[in-house]
Amino acid sequence: MCGIVGFYGPDDVAHDIVFGLTALQHRGQDAAGIATFDDNFHLCKGNGLIADVFKPKQLKKLKGNIGIGHARYTTQGSNDAELAQPFTTSYPFGLAMVHNGNVINFRSAAKRLHEKYHVLPKTSNDLELIMYTFASELRLKNLDNLSVIDIFDAVETTQELVKGAYATITIIAGHGLLAFNDPLGIRPLVLGRRETENGPIYAFASESTCFDYLGFEFIKNVGPGQAVFIDKDYKVHYKNPYNLPKAFCVFEHIYFAREDSTIHGRLVARERVRLGKILARKVIESGIQPDMVIDVPSSGYFAASGLAEAIGVPYRRALVKNNHMGRSFIVSSQAGREDIVKKKLNPIREFVAGKKIAVVDDSIVRGTTSRRIVRILREAGAKEVYFISSAPPIISPCIYGIDMAMSTELIAANYTEEEICRYIEADKVIYQSIEDLQELFSEEKGNGGNCFACFTGKYPTGDVTKYLRHIQEERQSHRGDKKGSSVEPVTSVSAKAPEPTEH
Repeated sequence: MCGIVGFYGPDDVAHDIVFGLTALQHRGQDAAGIATFDDNFHLCKGNGLIADVFKPKQLKKLKGNIGIGHARYTTQGSNDAELAQPFTTSYPFGLAMVHNGNVINFRSAAKRLHEKYHVLPKTSNDLELIMYTFASELRLKNLDNLSVIDIFDAVETTQELVKGAYATITIIAGHGLLAFNDPLGIRPLVLGRRETENGPIYAFASESTCFDYLGFEFIKNVGPGQAVFIDKDYKVHYKNPYNLPKAFCVFEHIYFAREDSTIHGRLVARERVRLGKILARKVIESGIQPDMVIDVPSSGYFAASGLAEAIGVPYRRALVKNNHMGRSFIVSSQAGREDIVKKKLNPIREFVAGKKIAVVDDSIVRGTTSRRIVRILREAGAKEVYFISSAPPIISPCIYGIDMAMSTELIAANYTEEEICRYIEADKVIYQSIEDLQELFSEEKGNGGNCFACFTGKYPTGDVTKYLRHIQEERQSHRGDKKGSSVEPVTSVSAKAPEPTEH
């Protein structure tokens, strides 16, 4: 999962790109990059946060009225700076591209690139595969008289050949700015516009919150299989989407997207409140009687407030977050995740001591963060701790760009709720029901379809057995060992529990 932006207008766009990426910093903290174009491409990228990578000296060099940016969150491979996006290629015309998502047929698509087009990707980054596939198809067109139809034809072939989840933005030098999604629209992408004295400036972004900061008017979501091209006269062209069901990632609503973003017409904050309210039935049925409901900041806040309202129990913000620490879920190492969890949350002892606490988090992925939070609350004097997940049990790996791609890392794939409760040392664990989640995001309620694969094991792109095996091989090779191939059963609170990576 990453954050991407693209801007095209009458004036230099570098500062808009930086501000846009800053609004999307929650989507990736490993690396960042910007590419702009005037008569040449100007590229700046490196490891770290937006503020660390882009200094005034670099911004002065990023000339051009068209540009793209990327905030990277590493789900596979290394954090080498050379893998930071954007990527560029000089032919045809000159292309610069960014993407958010994960390609699941990398090996077969890379083999086809090499055998048919004699292109050898230099890295294992999915973006390079998408870019070279698109470039290879574009080369087959009449480059002296390239039309919008030619561009859309190259997009359509790319979408047929490249499987998985991806939202992309591409500069086609001298022609315009292109964005397109995978056929199922698994990853978010929106189009906006801002009027200026010199004419309109158009923008693509992963989330609408980016437009709020920059004063852009939201125009539309880039739909499943759709492509949008803005030509050099700032005319907007659309390629009709595939006639396939949408499979938008529901985890964006639960955790990843910012609460002030609107996705497919649904405000993320409002949906999280609803997730909390529909949890009330399971909480009441469990027989627990908490004195207060608290959240794990900050993605648990709205679900916690909804639950508290529904069961008539006071809500308190009893865990204070150090906002200068990153999101533990998207830190790439176990040691780094644990260090962040220890340092970023501090309980308000006067609220917690002697109380029965219902603590709401967005999800329980690997379990170790949940256990740490329970321990923090007990150390602060909590009488009982009930851990409540606004998401159902995550039982299957995500292969579409979220860092939970091995079933051996998923605690709910290997243990019962009772065993999980003992492992995280809670008095009770309560999960959202998959049926309630699917009902909330059903097509009948205007959402148009979602991907629930991590909760059901049913992947919208079909049989992914081979790809899951490739992921496990790659991760074990990257770690240099075979850890994570199996886990021990949890038999008691003090039993040796699995030590997957953090969340």
